[in-house]
Amino acid sequence: MAHEHKHIHSNITLNNAFIIGILLNSVFVIIEVITGLYTHSLSLLADAGHNLGDVAGLLLALLASKLALKKANHRYSFGYQQSTVLAAFINACILFISLGAVTYEAILRLAHPQPVEGKIVAIVAGIGILINSLTALMFLKDKDTDLNSKGVYLHMVADAIISLGVVIAGIIIIFTGWYWLDSAVSLILVIVIVFGTWGLFKESLRLTLNGVPKEIDMNSVKQFLLNFDGVTNVHDLHIWAISTTETALTAHLIIPGAEDHDLMYQTIKDGLQLKFKIAHSTIQIECNKEHFDCQQDC
Repeated sequence: MAHEHKHIHSNITLNNAFIIGILLNSVFVIIEVITGLYTHSLSLLADAGHNLGDVAGLLLALLASKLALKKANHRYSFGYQQSTVLAAFINACILFISLGAVTYEAILRLAHPQPVEGKIVAIVAGIGILINSLTALMFLKDKDTDLNSKGVYLHMVADAIISLGVVIAGIIIIFTGWYWLDSAVSLILVIVIVFGTWGLFKESLRLTLNGVPKEIDMNSVKQFLLNFDGVTNVHDLHIWAISTTETALTAHLIIPGAEDHDLMYQTIKDGLQLKFKIAHSTIQIECNKEHFDCQQDC
């Protein structure tokens, strides 16, 4: 019950973070649109469209977080927990698409520099740093335990870095009139952010395809199971994520002459939870070697 209470409390805290993040970023989008129209700044309007993608990403992550709390049913026997994995993957894709849009705009402006209101751009971008940093901080605590939160965190950090680059470029433009600098800085930041986000993209894609979470070594799990007294073989071993925070396992164990299956099962289950943080395990114990007839041997 204590674990369940902690899990519920964590979800409530995350949901509040999503809602606050959505409100903050929505206000910033409105500020950018109004300022962009007033100053005729295409860069601010383009960034407003990018930040609108942030709001969509936050909404998606919030929806996934709420879906994860829904109970399993006859159509979704694991419930909707894997929606958090899908949200993390889509969030990474949205970020890459947004960076692609920024790159396209930067290349066009690098070839044909446009006059930029450096002071206004710097001020608005400074507001962006504040809002994105505050949003990122709300997900800092959970980013290492929840891939969905990590996706939002990296997205917000990336936006804060882009805004910082825009502030620096804006200040330099005020004193030099080097309008091309805005585009050049944007391209450098895009490269840095892509490198920083690639890991999230790969991991979320792997979990979407029911791959083994990167923090779990399958060979170590198999050896762990083989080390139990009486276990002579392990086959049909499968490990996958049912959400961004929970992992499942199924395995067949050959234990000739095993008598107390229930005690053995509980010992193995507790061991998997303690050593590998695998909370959902289904173990089939086979007493006879002749039952080892499955086609896939892990």
